[in-house]
Amino acid sequence: MAFSTTIDKGIAHLVFNNPPVNAFDSAQWAAIAGEIRALGQNPDAHVIVISAEGKGFCAGVDIKELGAHPERIVPVNKGNYDTFEAIHRNPKPVIVALHGFVLGGGIGIAGAADIIVASECASFGVPEVDRGAMGGGAHLQRMFPVQKVRHMYFTGEFIDAAEAYRLGAVERVVPREQLVATAMDIAAAIAAKSPIMIQLAKEALNAIEDGNLEDKYRREQGLTLEAYTHKDSQEARDAFNEKRTASFDGS
Repeated sequence: MAFSTTIDKGIAHLVFNNPPVNAFDSAQWAAIAGEIRALGQNPDAHVIVISAEGKGFCAGVDIKELGAHPERIVPVNKGNYDTFEAIHRNPKPVIVALHGFVLGGGIGIAGAADIIVASECASFGVPEVDRGAMGGGAHLQRMFPVQKVRHMYFTGEFIDAAEAYRLGAVERVVPREQLVATAMDIAAAIAAKSPIMIQLAKEALNAIEDGNLEDKYRREQGLTLEAYTHKDSQEARDAFNEKRTASFDGS
C-alpha cells in the first residue's frame, strides 16, 4: 500500500509511504481518495491528519507512468480531482503535516486542507509547466496571493516554509522531529469538541468561500488535456524522465 491509516481518540492519521518520493500512479490516487472519503464517514474519526514518510510529503503524480502511457492522464486527473475534493468537501477537518518537497498533487492536497503545519525543511512548488501539464493553481491560490502564485507557476521556482508562513498559508513551522506531534496537538484540540458542531462549522466555512474550488480545478484539468495534444508536452515529460534539458519547438 502507498499509505497506512490509524484511528485513535477521534484522530484519523493517514501516512503516505510510497518511496522514494511519494509520487502516486493513477490507481494509488484513486485509493487515497477512497480512503479519505471513508474516513469522512467513519464515526470514530472526528478529525483527519495527513503526513508522510520519506524524503518529502508528496511529489505529485508518477511522471514515469505518464511518460510511458500518456493516455492515463484521464484516470490520473480523476484521481487527483477526487483526492482534493475528498479533503476539501470532507465533513471532518483535515490537517496536513508537510515536510520536504510539496509538489504538484502535494500542493493540491495542501491547498484543499483546512490547516497546514510545516517543518522547517518544507518547500512548495508547481513544476507542472516544466512537465508538460497544468494544474495546482486553484489550490495554490487558496494558500498564496495571486501574483505569488503566478510567479511560482510561470517560473517553477520554489518557496520555503518560512515564506509560506509569512504569506499566511501555514499555521506553524516547526523542526522536522516535532512536525507530526504538532499536528496531532491541533487535531486533539479539535477532536475534543462537539463533532456535529465542527462538521457544521466546516460546512459553513466552505459555503462562504469565494468561488468553487472544484470547478476551478476542473478547468485546469481541461487545459492539461489540451497540453497533452502538443509535442512540447511529451518532450517535457521525456526530458524529465531522461534527465536532460528539454528542447521545445512551440508545437
